Amino acid sequence: MPLHLIKLCVGIDRIAQLVQLQERRLQALVADGQPPLLSHITRMTPKRADELLAGGSIYWVIRGQIQARQRLRAIERFTDTDGIGRCALMFEATLVRTVAQPRRPFQGWRYLKPEDAPADLDQAMQGEDLEMPPEMRAELAALGLL
Repeated sequence: MPLHLIKLCVGIDRIAQLVQLQERRLQALVADGQPPLLSHITRMTPKRADELLAGGSIYWVIRGQIQARQRLRAIERFTDTDGIGRCALMFEATLVRTVAQPRRPFQGWRYLKPEDAPADLDQAMQGEDLEMPPEMRAELAALGLL
């Protein structure tokens, strides 16, 4: 069974901002002739990498709510220009919206068990209006109305 990561999306207030930022990064990668895989650089390397790469995703916490995920594709260790060991969490460009799930702030990343991960929004909301703004959906969910 795959394991997931959860990460705060610092400096991002809305999913639309995350999409725009990642589109710019993808354009730069393609322009440099690199594969279209996004990455997040971290200092610590996950010890359970095999479980993460067996279908796991990185779940993004935006304004105190898990709101989206992206499938992990690779975990690469490297040394930066200052000689410090780093880890690149490589993930797909496809951003999948999830049912909003509240999370308290934390540092770095955390493992997320599959049973604790929120459902994908399109699966959870079959037949319902998916065009509701994510911010409104998150606020209504926090109030217990969704």
